[in-house]
Amino acid sequence: MSDDRGLPHEIIHNITNPLARFLKIQAAAGVMLLISTVIAVVLTNSPWSIEFLKIWEMPIGIQLGSIALTRSLHHWINDGLMTLFFFVVALEMKRELVLGELNHIRVAAFPLAGAIGGMVFPALVYLFMMRGQPEVHGWGTVMATDTAFVIGCLALLGSRIPSNLRLFLLSLAIFDDIGAILIVAFGYGGQLNGTALSLGLFGFCIVAAVAKMGVRSVPIYSFLGVATWMCFEFSGLHPTLAGVVLGLMTPTMSWVDDERLRSIFGKVLAYPPGEHWSGDTEDRHDLRQAGAAARETLSPVERLEILLHPWVGFLIMPLFALANAGVVFSQEALAQSVPVAIIVSLVVGKPLGVIVMSWIAVRIGVARLFSHLHWPLIAAGSLLTGIGFTMSLFIAELGFSGSSLASAKIGILLASILAATLGLGALAWLIRNKNPGKSFPLEKK
Repeated sequence: MSDDRGLPHEIIHNITNPLARFLKIQAAAGVMLLISTVIAVVLTNSPWSIEFLKIWEMPIGIQLGSIALTRSLHHWINDGLMTLFFFVVALEMKRELVLGELNHIRVAAFPLAGAIGGMVFPALVYLFMMRGQPEVHGWGTVMATDTAFVIGCLALLGSRIPSNLRLFLLSLAIFDDIGAILIVAFGYGGQLNGTALSLGLFGFCIVAAVAKMGVRSVPIYSFLGVATWMCFEFSGLHPTLAGVVLGLMTPTMSWVDDERLRSIFGKVLAYPPGEHWSGDTEDRHDLRQAGAAARETLSPVERLEILLHPWVGFLIMPLFALANAGVVFSQEALAQSVPVAIIVSLVVGKPLGVIVMSWIAVRIGVARLFSHLHWPLIAAGSLLTGIGFTMSLFIAELGFSGSSLASAKIGILLASILAATLGLGALAWLIRNKNPGKSFPLEKK
């Protein structure tokens, strides 16, 4: 049975179409992340704790002749799969800056200023509270925001929250993530290997040259991306930096414009009805060309984001949570000063930095306040930026060890819960107490 409005209908569409719509909701990734976190915490504090933790230390590797690359499963997730996470983050940032809502400098400067304040203020709070202690090296743990959980919290309030608040917090979290990976690369890297780093930079040059030549093959770019990642793995810089750079290098221009697409489709539609699409014929060539044109009408940034985002949100992030969120709640871990410093930095320092720096940027004319937003609403929403979780855990694995790592994870979990509770409570209070029938004050147009 055919539908004259589109492609033929199949039974599988009853499953894939609702799932596709579900995957587009960023909040759904937060639900998966939350479920994985609960599972990790429960199993780590259960009789199966030893067996569960051993899974992530299982060695996995590849060998090419005399060259062997063997790492634990935990390492492959944190340094390998998380590269795709940062690649998608970079794609999203570039799409928003070039094609999306942030393509004006003063508009983009608003969440950027908030992100800078949200990174600097909590780091300063942490450094002050932990001064003179060996755990001071974990200052980067309090600098990032978890995108999935923040958007998931906003989804609980539905359409009562202005869409521009979601855009502000999403953009801020993306800038946060980019800043965090730069901090990881240069603040938590090892001794630099000049040869490997040079080869990695050369890999970027090859990718740029291949793109300039007009190569469109995803497998070719995938091979070059993996090779570049392996160079950074041995360079002393964190290999996830390769994902950020490659994401920012991805073109935002489509290969086929609308006029050419109409011309190509016009040739196909001009053929009379009939079974004449088989064989090595001109009409079959035109049909294949139409298929390629339809695919290439989307820019590489959009195509890759559509392809990879579900995998990142529903596979990589839950795996990361399972491998990293597990922590044993012990009296020793709770007695340290690390959890308190992390909680104060994320719950107090981060939203304070966001609101202060974004206000200053608007005040001096560098940035423009988003429409449909006002400062009490932004302040309430900024409380949610204290949900550090994913990136906080990511950096904690690099900045802490032993019992200090357990303490840091406890601080991150408690801070994220507290930040979510305060943020949702403040936003719900603002919604409940606004004048009936009126929306939030709008910026003058």
